[in-house]
Amino acid sequence: MSLIELREREVNAVFTTGIYCRAGCSGRPKRSNTAPYPTAMAAQAAGFRPCLSCRPDRRPEVLIDGATPEVVRQALMLITDGFMDGNTTDVMGRRLGISARHLNRLFEDHIGATPTLVAQSRRAHFARRLLDETNLSVTDISDASGFRSVRQMNRVMLSVFHFTPTELRKKRRKTDRLVVDGGLRLRVPCPGEFDFAAVLEYLEPRVIPGVESVTDGAYRRVTDNCGCPGVIEVSTGQDETGLELVAHLSSFTGLQGDVARCRSLFGMDVDISAARSDLAKDPLLGPLVSSRPGLTILGSWDRFETAIRMILGQQVTVKGASTLAGRITSELGVPVPGFDQIGLGYLFPSAERLAAADLSEVGIPRTRSLAIRSFAGAVADGSLDLYDHSELPDLIARLRTLPGIGPWTANMLAMRVFGYMDAFPSSDLGLRNAFANLSSNGAPSEKGLEETALSWSPWRALAFNYLLRP
Repeated sequence: MSLIELREREVNAVFTTGIYCRAGCSGRPKRSNTAPYPTAMAAQAAGFRPCLSCRPDRRPEVLIDGATPEVVRQALMLITDGFMDGNTTDVMGRRLGISARHLNRLFEDHIGATPTLVAQSRRAHFARRLLDETNLSVTDISDASGFRSVRQMNRVMLSVFHFTPTELRKKRRKTDRLVVDGGLRLRVPCPGEFDFAAVLEYLEPRVIPGVESVTDGAYRRVTDNCGCPGVIEVSTGQDETGLELVAHLSSFTGLQGDVARCRSLFGMDVDISAARSDLAKDPLLGPLVSSRPGLTILGSWDRFETAIRMILGQQVTVKGASTLAGRITSELGVPVPGFDQIGLGYLFPSAERLAAADLSEVGIPRTRSLAIRSFAGAVADGSLDLYDHSELPDLIARLRTLPGIGPWTANMLAMRVFGYMDAFPSSDLGLRNAFANLSSNGAPSEKGLEETALSWSPWRALAFNYLLRP
């Protein structure tokens, strides 16, 4: 990461007031009374609260970048998915195969705060956003943010912001509130440049019919919000500085999880500014980066669902894979009534359900059916952890032991499901054709493309996206 990019993430803590500010704050304390912190999280861990003027807490705190160790990255993803809402650092350490003490040490070194504090801060900042942007009651906000009780939320909010939830709501600005029309609306801040149109362009032909859709400039999907199914829709915000999420839910308990899954799907939890800077210097990729600076690496809303969609994409057209995914959903998914008018009506089937299903009845070829059932079975029995933090070659090798998982599928899974930024499906025919169109040397062999791609490491997943979507 460049010095400029590091400075953009820094905040300045002010000893005399106990606050931290971002660059450009109207306040001008004496330099001798300030100290820089690499992230807002680190400043908070040191006991400072966010400035009420420049509102550094309103900016997205992206803690994952190319220098983040794999185990820390997967731990952060577990926290994002709500793992720490009902577990301890000891349990997370066992899940990741390391001691809680070592996990805490890694977080202190790379994040500046412990996993417990990161999870606590995540809940507190989400609650602050709901206090500002909605008229939900404090009790509903406590439930939506993952707190065990209103009392716990009061204690944490007082620790993080030095104000109670009621006091914070009184301090909200008129511009913080969003007009509610047919659902609960929330802003989803974007980290840096973000090409939402490119995201929709990629997702539209790949959606799973009945589960998700892309229409009228918005992404919509069915979600199971703590046992209360509903629909989430995401579009460009009214001020076009971020995205806007509208939640159509009968209960907002666990809403934070839906917002987290939205950010995960759109690749908003990973800082790829350094990746763009590096790839922009490449003679072949540089013009592509300049023409589409906001391109990102997509993740997944649901890791298992995305994995099955990847497996269905083997050796068939994009449309064909989506058709097969729709058949699986309509036959084996969980019906969600009430959204037929927008073409949605199912939750994707679970790993346990797919592992035991006869997929020949929905027209899935035998070899593909074996691959899906084997993958689902491995997830269901716990022998395959979708938060695996092994080194990339080890993960690829592990995935390839499963029937029907070859190099292309393994790398696509590593990229979209496991979040590896250096995954690179070099056997992809579209990738090789795209490379040939840009190069004067014609279509390369798979080995030749792999050799060329070494210079793009550790950002080969982003390079893959730029080549396929010039």
